[in-house]
Amino acid sequence: MNTAFDILLNGLALGSVYALIALGFVIIFKASGVMNFAQGSLLLFGGYLTAVLHEHLGFLLALGVAVAGTALAAGIVDRVLLRGLDPQQHHILTILTIGVDILMVTELARRIGGDLLSLGDPWGSDVVTLGDVTVPTSRIASIVVSLLVIGVVFAAFRFTAWGLSLRAAAEDREAAALMGIRLDRIRTVAWCLAGALAALAALFLTAFPAPGLERTTAQIALKAFPAAILGGMASPPGALLGSLLIGVTEALAAGYQNELSGLGRGLGDVAPYVVMVLVLLVRPQGLLGSKEAVRV
Repeated sequence: MNTAFDILLNGLALGSVYALIALGFVIIFKASGVMNFAQGSLLLFGGYLTAVLHEHLGFLLALGVAVAGTALAAGIVDRVLLRGLDPQQHHILTILTIGVDILMVTELARRIGGDLLSLGDPWGSDVVTLGDVTVPTSRIASIVVSLLVIGVVFAAFRFTAWGLSLRAAAEDREAAALMGIRLDRIRTVAWCLAGALAALAALFLTAFPAPGLERTTAQIALKAFPAAILGGMASPPGALLGSLLIGVTEALAAGYQNELSGLGRGLGDVAPYVVMVLVLLVRPQGLLGSKEAVRV
């Protein structure tokens, strides 16, 4: 029973971090119809900034600078690299984000090398005892902080002018433009927000019991992509639900790997994609996605 509770809590903590990254995918997709495969490199960039700055600035200020810097970097990617291209050519823009990801990851991997970088989080290796279960403090912090941030983002979707404009653009870009909505501004803000969420997610992906930030951390971040697909690419609540499902599935596969050894080692690494495929076979639009009606 204790093992099951421990695995469930770890899965929820992991899923809450994936939700931050998946929200970035969904926000950009809603704003522009582009699948941003550079999200992993933005996460690595944010984590790297926090790692190199925390000794000089302190943890909180370094994290703030990293979040702002990653948001700025994401905005630059949109304004400089994507703005001049045809916004209707979604496949070309998506491919371009792959190129951006390769360039950023290559440079950051060169700088990190074989090192494991600490982000200087205040929790360290502290643990919390819940009954007979010992849980890293960082796991509790990741759940609390992620829920707060996700709540703020959802409130922005619902109650701000930007959120209303984003929802209008997602429904009908041409009609939104005719109503005076600045689509380019909406898209840039979406990119900046996605970058900020990625930098925050880097903190919890690399905190104890993870060894720290390494050059392969960007690949771990891409596990949030099936969470966004699973929930429905245009559905922020779906991203949250899909992320929690993926996190719990991955934790269960890793926690019971001995019992599942007949399926091969490393099942936890592929479990998110297996769940994604199985769900999409039954519900192609995702768990909370809606079918698109096309008049012919």
